[in-house]
Amino acid sequence: MDLTGIINQLRQERDAITESILALESLHAGSGPRRGRPPKWMVEARAAETSAAPAKRRGRPPGSGKKSNPVKGA
Repeated sequence: MDLTGIINQLRQERDAITESILALESLHAGSGPRRGRPPKWMVEARAAETSAAPAKRRGRPPGSGKKSNPVKGA
């Protein structure tokens, strides 16, 4: 067992993990509201997330529409 090789490999993995953490923290902090079109992977992730949720009803709620007058011309 090469102890120095294992230590070097662990240090490389630690550095990679640290870089990943820093990248995720910078994404989380953000720079205010996003502008422009979102990346394709984000659109696909949102679509998969909303497909699991029940469909949202659009338009007026039932019973709130225009009702016909039963007595016309009176």
